[in-house]
Amino acid sequence: MSGEFSHITVLLDEAVDALAIRPDGTYVDATFGRGGHSRRILAALGEHGRLVAFDRDPRAIEAGRALADPRLTLVHEPFSAFAGELDALGVTQVDGVLMDLGVSSPQLDDASRGMSFRFDAPLDMRMDPTRGETAAEWLARASVAEISNVLREYGDERFAYAIAKAIDAARQGGNVATTGQLAEIVAATVRTREPGQHPATRTFQALRICVNRELEELSLILPQAVSRLRPGGRLAVIAFHSLEDRIVKRFMRDNARAPALPKGLPVRESERPRPALGLIGDAIKPSAEEVRANPRSRSAVLRIAERTTAPFAGAPA
Repeated sequence: MSGEFSHITVLLDEAVDALAIRPDGTYVDATFGRGGHSRRILAALGEHGRLVAFDRDPRAIEAGRALADPRLTLVHEPFSAFAGELDALGVTQVDGVLMDLGVSSPQLDDASRGMSFRFDAPLDMRMDPTRGETAAEWLARASVAEISNVLREYGDERFAYAIAKAIDAARQGGNVATTGQLAEIVAATVRTREPGQHPATRTFQALRICVNRELEELSLILPQAVSRLRPGGRLAVIAFHSLEDRIVKRFMRDNARAPALPKGLPVRESERPRPALGLIGDAIKPSAEEVRANPRSRSAVLRIAERTTAPFAGAPA
């Protein structure tokens, strides 16, 4: 099953190069997917190197088992379990953490996952189909205001309230249970849309982000990741959505600034507090050649930061 849908890894060279891999280091691929980044990391590691790869999708974990590399440990958990799972593995510090955020091509292209309006299938949208609430279940219980807020905040949908009202009207005759139903409701409500974009694009994106708590999970893993980095260790994050990238950008920026001191406090330069992170270069985007080869890469943004020797105030308790 895992080999049935292909996935082209985005910013493969750039992301792995950003980690500045040491052959005997310990690294975390927080989003294994179909293992593109992990394979490249393993190729750069020596015999005593180690890679821990997380993914909440059981099909990704299944695909990872095919690697059969003793240096690789697979973890079927979401971001929020990062620190606890490393503790369970006896991993106290790592040399690098890589995150490739968002949905993967196999998840979009597999009709049974219910993430795309291109297929008529059960409205699921969960990255982990074994846990949590489906999109259909959420839509069945959410208020019009809740639906409208999700579509507006996570999808930047200007017709959010009208779509929420249409969904509410439709569910009076039974739950909105399939992707086809939802796509039809949105298409009948949204009369204008950007050229080349399906009317339901923003709605499907917003519901997927909501059901999988994607932004909350990202906010939870970032401090956990930095708290586990050794001095000189790298954090590399690829974001595809502006809301994700904003969270990453602000987190790195804020932790690359030294803590503020009270005005007038006499402090020697050597005693001034230092930031926990140093920013490495500017944001990196796919080349025109990569975008031509893989149009889904066009919105990707890679940001890189390096751990300093300073204490990290945001470390989890």
